[in-house]
Amino acid sequence: MVWDELIRVTPELDAWLRETRRYLHMHPELSLQETNTARLVAGHLRELGIEHRTGLGGDGRPLFMSAEALQAAGIQPGPTTGGNGVLALIRGERGPGRTVLLRADMDALPIDEQNEVPYRSTRPGVMHACGHDAHTTILLGVAELLNSLRDRFAGTVKLMFQPAEEGPGGAAAMIADGILEDPPVDAAFALHVDSTHRAGEVAVSPGPATAAADTFRIVVRGVGGHAAKPQTTVDPIVVAAQIVVALQTLVSRETSPLESAVVTVGTFHAGTATNIIPDHAVLEGTVRTYSPAVRDHIERRIAELASGIARAMRAEAETVYLRGYPAMYNDPSLTALARQVATELLGSERVYDREPLMAGEDFAFVAQHVPVCMISLGVANPERGIVYPPHHPRFDLDEDALAVGVRLLTAIALRYLGAA
Repeated sequence: MVWDELIRVTPELDAWLRETRRYLHMHPELSLQETNTARLVAGHLRELGIEHRTGLGGDGRPLFMSAEALQAAGIQPGPTTGGNGVLALIRGERGPGRTVLLRADMDALPIDEQNEVPYRSTRPGVMHACGHDAHTTILLGVAELLNSLRDRFAGTVKLMFQPAEEGPGGAAAMIADGILEDPPVDAAFALHVDSTHRAGEVAVSPGPATAAADTFRIVVRGVGGHAAKPQTTVDPIVVAAQIVVALQTLVSRETSPLESAVVTVGTFHAGTATNIIPDHAVLEGTVRTYSPAVRDHIERRIAELASGIARAMRAEAETVYLRGYPAMYNDPSLTALARQVATELLGSERVYDREPLMAGEDFAFVAQHVPVCMISLGVANPERGIVYPPHHPRFDLDEDALAVGVRLLTAIALRYLGAA
């Protein structure tokens, strides 16, 4: 297969990709608030004459969390949030066949951008620092190419434009709205930008891809009082500090070195003045694992350690543990297909192994229903200073990667459907 003859990103399409990505970058929207982004997506699909559904994802509440957990986490979607998911369907003209889903996330992050570029975010405190502007743009480019190639394949391509990947998990809500049915999806692919590889390079490997990502909150309750009379108090700061140290042993002494686990305390809040011992302290953190058994063990032991240490020091501790995204594994056969297509498109010297990440990714909810493969798309350009990782205020990407992503996802879909 000579891909250059079948899948061409014209100069006009390339310019449109760059312009669209920059527009989205300048107008980022936080999770559950992607109203204008969804409107842009639906508008372009309409211009292309592509069948699509809007308003998917309900009100954006994560269906994998209980009402009590939602309240404890402070998640309260507002009246104008959620329902921003868009699903497009491109039906091949060669008859029925398999159905493949391609996914892009659309939400931004609560970060102040520090890049001095013409397309800098126009919204203070909101930035596309994880490349979702690129993901959305690439999938729109894929829509244009696959729509023009309907006569080349049998089966169906579903394009999933998803809100709230950064939290609380828009994929689960879209799945609940039936996006994997009618027709049933057989396999799913997604790209994610990767600043450890240059634009024009990709990385993909079978097996572990992203970790289960959970959060916890520990409230330590003691007895407050004057800092000059600590003997009349039960100092929750001292108790909480002991808990922080003890939590590290869950990985170093209770988890096999052959397993992967990360326990991080990210916030520690207590007190209002230097001469007051407060009556409570609050710890919050994350747990990242691959093994379900390790996940269960750490969840149970966090509560046991917190309550046990608190009791030993005359205090009390209450733990709330919120299970987030599950771990995700790349299907071996889909990974082999993606790797072969990438090699044909880019050359073997530009295709790398992808290391498992301890970050969470809600594409994992799709993986609970169908085989999936997530591919890392290189976006770095050290010569231009484009080297910062996702979630950094100076994150950016080499826009040459946009056309690479469009061609790669288009080719993967065609190969999976047996058209190339």
